[in-house]
Amino acid sequence: MEAYLTEWLALLVRWIHVIAGVAWIGASFYFIWLDNHLREPPEWKQQKGIKGDLWAIHGGGFYEIAKYRYGPERMPEQLHWFKWEAYSTLLSGMALLFVVYYLGSPGYLVDPAKADLATGTAMAIGLGGIALVLALYEALIRSPLANSGRLFGLVFFLILILADWAYFQWFSGRGAFIHVGATIGTVMVANVFLGIIPSQKALVATVRANREPDARVKRLADLAKLRSTHNNYLTLPILFIMISNHYPSLYGHPHGWAILAAIGFITAFARHYFNLRHRGIRKPSILVASAVMGLALVWVLAPTPASDAPAASAPVSDSTVRRIVQTHCLGCHARHPSQPGFQAPPAGIVLEQPAQWLSHKAQILQAAVATQYMPLGNLTGMTEQERRQLGQWLNQTH
Repeated sequence: MEAYLTEWLALLVRWIHVIAGVAWIGASFYFIWLDNHLREPPEWKQQKGIKGDLWAIHGGGFYEIAKYRYGPERMPEQLHWFKWEAYSTLLSGMALLFVVYYLGSPGYLVDPAKADLATGTAMAIGLGGIALVLALYEALIRSPLANSGRLFGLVFFLILILADWAYFQWFSGRGAFIHVGATIGTVMVANVFLGIIPSQKALVATVRANREPDARVKRLADLAKLRSTHNNYLTLPILFIMISNHYPSLYGHPHGWAILAAIGFITAFARHYFNLRHRGIRKPSILVASAVMGLALVWVLAPTPASDAPAASAPVSDSTVRRIVQTHCLGCHARHPSQPGFQAPPAGIVLEQPAQWLSHKAQILQAAVATQYMPLGNLTGMTEQERRQLGQWLNQTH
């Protein structure tokens, strides 16, 4: 019953996390798009303090959107704030981190071949890493380095790569991926909480007091815009990480940290094309370069075809493979799993009979032989010889 209820809890939290993330990232995309599409308004609008405006059509009607240089003459009675999307994404993401990785199956987070960590130690490393990267980011964005966009981006990217590599030294590939995502997401929410919202509160207080914004308010506004831009570039990498736990060929790779770093760069670079295009600057070479880098990554990671593998010796018997599957697979992939934390076989894959092994041949080869991600955290101690035997049996005349 505990495993059953935990599975429902994880599903509910993941669902909330996705909904909150869609709302937040959608708002981020929209407001960056909106800000880049604002055009200089007519003179009579400028006299009212309007900096830029935009006309749009949607939902069967026209919309006129205006952005004031500082604020309207009178504060409106109802003002919409965009912050709870970010906060709910962080809270649900942290809840998911605890339910699935810290309190769920230990194989999702810990890989004994890397470090045999107790739950408390793993939590301390994960949460400590997130806090450390956040502290470094805050120190950087409050420093003169923030005035140099490219140099700031390079330094912060190197910090993320270092964190990415460090997580892979301690955690399983899947656990490392999710901690990189949690780190980036925490930085993004901190940008809202520590920068964007305080700037907006200062601006609202200035307008309500019927004062002109002073140097402090203007500085806060400029920094808030910079934080918002940083968040925009981080959206595609974090969206990738949110769906990556379905693809063990990436996080299960021996160099998974480098793969994640490459994907993060490629997706953020592709986002740059759209940000420029919204401002009327068209550079399709950016998308072409992103596509070429993406295809190159796919080519580099391609597994060795079975025909290119070293010639096998004696055929592997069915009884040998049955022993391997019973020892290392059936704890999870049975109709009624015996592994704690599993109410049903993962992905609905049952491996109790040879016909079922063959019907899931591609998945087994990928997860247990090529990437060696399965069994989770290798809790059963599957050897290299057993992986070779399993792969050989699946490829020999089957």
